[in-house]
Amino acid sequence: MSNAPVTDAFDVVVEGIEPLTSHVTAFRLRAPDGRALPGFTAGAHIRVQVGGGDWRAYSLINLASETCAACEHAPAHYLIAVRREDSGAGGSLWMHTQVRAGTTLRIAPPVNAFALAANAADVVLIAGGIGITPIASMAASLSSRAARYTLHYTGRSITQLAFVDALHALAGAHLHLYGDDEASDANRFDLARLFATLTPGRPLYVCGPQGLIDAVIALATERGWPREHIRSELFAAAAPQAGDAAFEVELRQSGMTLTVPPAQTILDAMLDAGLDPLYDCKRGECGVCQVGVIEGAVDHRDYCLSEAEKCSGKVMHICVSRARADRLVIDA
Repeated sequence: MSNAPVTDAFDVVVEGIEPLTSHVTAFRLRAPDGRALPGFTAGAHIRVQVGGGDWRAYSLINLASETCAACEHAPAHYLIAVRREDSGAGGSLWMHTQVRAGTTLRIAPPVNAFALAANAADVVLIAGGIGITPIASMAASLSSRAARYTLHYTGRSITQLAFVDALHALAGAHLHLYGDDEASDANRFDLARLFATLTPGRPLYVCGPQGLIDAVIALATERGWPREHIRSELFAAAAPQAGDAAFEVELRQSGMTLTVPPAQTILDAMLDAGLDPLYDCKRGECGVCQVGVIEGAVDHRDYCLSEAEKCSGKVMHICVSRARADRLVIDA
């Protein structure tokens, strides 16, 4: 995989490992010589080199409001959490089966594509599953400056949610927990019920599965939220959608025409053809894979273009977006 090149990587040592639930494990990282690590702000992630040399992104976690200033300037350690996925070719299984206390990992410095606005107030935080990792840091940051917020955290069951005790200590009455398998309706996450209590326009930050993010964006937009007040981060590669069809994409710079099957992205088709496009997240969030559109209509599926940019039809993100018809010409 030749995603965005990592030129400033450095080593860290795994100081400790803690199972949080049956599927989620926390990893505490420090510099080998004990010096302070590069600072980060709420929502930031690092990339970790996993087995086979691939790089995977993991959000940095801060669970104590009083340490926010230290995290921004010179943290003594990093904390990440990884959900175990036994299927697929990601780094999750490698992190769970091959990494031990004392293991040296190669990482890239923190990057923040999901930043909490510096003046954010009266914020609604929504996390699904492992999506709690950047959201928890946002709660810590908001708590540190006594800003108003609510944190809504959902998963398969409340007993399988990670960091619950620490979140109770951090957020107190701001925290609301939900589980899909809970017996009581009041304990199951109901977006419509939540949005009925919210004033349109409040800053929304949501992280988790694609279905959750899409539902939040759709409902918020329907109820009058400006799109720029809805920030999201997806914790999985975007999945194909029902009805996706094959199409041809002409790469004007490369002089090649590729067929993109229904279950493949333009980006993956280019990689299979031996090309080396820039990319990073593969979720339509970071903007690294943006290309110009010369001809054809685009089915935009990213989370970073504005509605005006999507309507212009002049740019697209090849890691998720597709052609609306049978042919597309892009500047790649």
